[in-house]
Amino acid sequence: MRPQEPVEARRTAPPDDPSLIDITDLARALGADLERGLGADEAAQRLRADGPNALRAVPPVPAWRRALAQLQDPLVYLLGAAAAVALAAWWFEGRGQADVAGWPLDAIVIASVVVLNAVLGWLQEAKAAQAVAALAKMTTATSAVLRDGAVARVPSAELVKGDVLVLAEGDAVGADARLVQAAALKLLEAPLTGESEPVLKDAAPLPAPAALGDRLNMVFKGTAVAQGTGHAIVTATGMQTEMGGIATLLDTTPNAPTPLQVEVAHLGKVLGIAALAIACVVVVTILLISDIQGAADVVTVLLLGVSLAVAAVPEGLPAILSVVLAMGVRRMARHHAIVKQLASVETLGSASVIASDKTGTLTRGEMTVQRVMTASGRSDITGVGYAPEGRAETAGAELSEGPLRLELQAVLLGGSLAGNAQLQQDETGIWVIQGDPTEAAFLVAERKLVGPAKSEATPETEERFERIGEIPFTSQRKMMSALLVDHADGDAHVLFTKGAPDELLAHCTHARRGEATVALDAALHAQVLADVAAMTGDALRTLAVARRTLATDAQIPNDADEAAAFEQGLEYLGTVGIIDPPRKEAAVAIAEARQAGIRVIMITGDHPRTATRIAADLGIVDAGAPVLTGIELDKLGDDAFAAAAQKTSVFARVAPRHKLRIVQALQGSGQVVAMTGDGVNDAPALKAADIGVAMGVAGTEVSKEAARMILADDHFATIVLAVREGRGVLANIRKFLRYLLSSNLAEVLTVFAGVVGAGVIGLKATATGSGGAVVLPLLATQILWINLITDTGPALAMGVDPIADDVMARQPRPRSQGILDTAMAWGVVEGGVVMAMLTLLTLDLFLPGGLIEPVDARLGAGPHSLELARTAAFTVLVLTQLFNCFNARSASASAFRAALSNRWLWAAVALSAALQVAVVHLPLLNLAFGTVPLSVGQWCVCVAMASGVLWFSEARKLVRRRWTRQATAPPVADRTGLS
Repeated sequence: MRPQEPVEARRTAPPDDPSLIDITDLARALGADLERGLGADEAAQRLRADGPNALRAVPPVPAWRRALAQLQDPLVYLLGAAAAVALAAWWFEGRGQADVAGWPLDAIVIASVVVLNAVLGWLQEAKAAQAVAALAKMTTATSAVLRDGAVARVPSAELVKGDVLVLAEGDAVGADARLVQAAALKLLEAPLTGESEPVLKDAAPLPAPAALGDRLNMVFKGTAVAQGTGHAIVTATGMQTEMGGIATLLDTTPNAPTPLQVEVAHLGKVLGIAALAIACVVVVTILLISDIQGAADVVTVLLLGVSLAVAAVPEGLPAILSVVLAMGVRRMARHHAIVKQLASVETLGSASVIASDKTGTLTRGEMTVQRVMTASGRSDITGVGYAPEGRAETAGAELSEGPLRLELQAVLLGGSLAGNAQLQQDETGIWVIQGDPTEAAFLVAERKLVGPAKSEATPETEERFERIGEIPFTSQRKMMSALLVDHADGDAHVLFTKGAPDELLAHCTHARRGEATVALDAALHAQVLADVAAMTGDALRTLAVARRTLATDAQIPNDADEAAAFEQGLEYLGTVGIIDPPRKEAAVAIAEARQAGIRVIMITGDHPRTATRIAADLGIVDAGAPVLTGIELDKLGDDAFAAAAQKTSVFARVAPRHKLRIVQALQGSGQVVAMTGDGVNDAPALKAADIGVAMGVAGTEVSKEAARMILADDHFATIVLAVREGRGVLANIRKFLRYLLSSNLAEVLTVFAGVVGAGVIGLKATATGSGGAVVLPLLATQILWINLITDTGPALAMGVDPIADDVMARQPRPRSQGILDTAMAWGVVEGGVVMAMLTLLTLDLFLPGGLIEPVDARLGAGPHSLELARTAAFTVLVLTQLFNCFNARSASASAFRAALSNRWLWAAVALSAALQVAVVHLPLLNLAFGTVPLSVGQWCVCVAMASGVLWFSEARKLVRRRWTRQATAPPVADRTGLS
């Protein structure tokens, strides 16, 4: 064994761009031996010095920290404060009582809501994590390297700089490396660059710096060898690789909160300030206008302030949000969309831009022969993907027997034989390939041509031809050939060649026309070049096929120059046009997204011409639309870049940093961005987007970790279905927010106005002589009861309202527009004021000394009392809120339209009404909540008064609809009419 010098004496820092320098100079800089590789001791020393070839791992978040994270929300903080205040008030005032009224009910209920919300969120995130884990494919990667002059397979984590990789078909590249030699070497770089086709590699130094996808003499960690062999010297490991750079970019990219999280946090702050302000104003006002006679009166007023503060906060909101979002998650899961974070459900509904990768998302990721040009004309092959389902056509009709079909058969047969790919069905019946996808496209097209009866296998071809030699593909020749024995033609030796059309034509002297061989004259040569130019213009990858019959004893020599001599005097068979076809369902989904006001843009590492063609086919842009490349983006300043992101819808040959910058530029202009992707190169942009969507089947583990949603079927159409679901969830959130806030406002206004206007409604006159200076229109326990029976049930039921059919005909909600916008806020105030007025009028109606004669005397129900009036007012406030839940289902549509479409809402209303009947008539509850039974006549009065909020809302909506019809065109009809 040849001794090696110490690392410190020999090794210098590798150059910044190893693709630009001579391989000998690079080996010297890295202290590498290109013939023998590193010694075992040397490799171990470098491994200790540089560390393992692994990306920096993110430690898993403990379960207890994930549980605490559910409590880190301003609204939860507010509820916690309210529970603490309520508990303190109970400690000083109510804990001595022996009945139910002596329990700290406020604190118990609020704490239960907080815990329930945290449990729901934690369970959903845990379930999503399990789904992600089920999608992951855990493998331990190894690499073949030269060690001490022999090929050894070592764990990829033990690769070091200077190692010589030995690459073969099917290998995963374990580290970034510069090629030493390459023989027909093609790599699948889609996970890193987005390039849909295998990239042909060449060991020659590059003349100038190039984009990542154009560094043909480099191989990168995370890619795979599709074909050929090669040796490469490792130039970077671990976090210094291109994938490591993406990981660093991913680490420095913050997890942006979703729009819903921002909205709820803002709402929590506003409600907290409002609750504190309301409590202070009410307490101060009562202390100023009331005759406070002692400490007991002060405590009563303070308890009233606490009750109002609790009433002002919709304590059920976090739990209702979690439940409604969780139900949206379940519905999305049925459409193969796995949501990792609850709030992300609504984010999709607010998305105004979907930035999508191309390969595998908008396209099938399966190379397909689409067009074949031969001497007699054009043939089209229908069907997409690897399943041999389709037929040959010409001018839209099935290709019949004749010269054109014979030429087509010859081209596809030659292309299939001059390749090494395999096509077969797996155990589930799905057609899969092994080897180069482009070579496999020939096999699929050939089986389509023979028809369904013979597509299961091609035994005739396999038995007829026997391969005895091969001339591998080289970047200089741009061709490859296979020598076969044709047992059906007297064991003739036939050479089949395929390659770049311009190169292969130079080696052809004849052409196939039908069954005849004709001279390849100037006219026919010009026709072939025109055919190739037309296919290239249509973004088809072109490959020409030719053949030559050799002597029966012909053998391919070992000498490369002598072997190349066989590829002369060829007979041109034809040229195929191959493409990774767009998904049909993606085109439909994009059309639906555009109708919904969502802009779809394509961000890919693929060639600009291919990207533009696919984008035009899918309806993302019109034919001839501009496309920007990564190199062009690098030349733009911040303002020009932001303008380009707004105007351009196709970006090609982009690096991960470009994708991230595009997403951030769109967000900076106020867009809500959903980003889709499957590769490592997509991960930073997936993480930065408002919602990142990763592919579950073809996606890398890095992309799945960075995303907030995973498509289990990899279909773009699933994203649009999820957008529809998200919009439905958003609409339902607005419904129950409208309901909850107006109901809570009604409670606050009832107590405040009842105390301030006690003399007007007869409340103070009723209390005269009772020894109490402060009389409340409602008790604190009654306010709590109202929150218990009217907040959670009806609000949850509104969360499952049917999604309107026209939801995808509406424009996305702008980022600047809050869930609680101005129009909705006015509706909340109007509803709260009307419900409070109806409650106070009912109180006046049952009390003497007010504006209205007591109704109980006219009904013959016995003498009036404060308890009876308070019970009636208490009941009316409950019933107004139950009527209001039907109003809240739409800001404009009548409550009677599609009134029966939500059976859960009716069940919730019926349950709440039954509980109110129980609290009015059961003795135990009478004692706990200060109520007295009502007669049938009194119940009728209460129901009639409470219905006033329904008629007021109907009148307001009618005026609004007529005003809208005069100003705009009629709205699109939908199944429910609700919005």
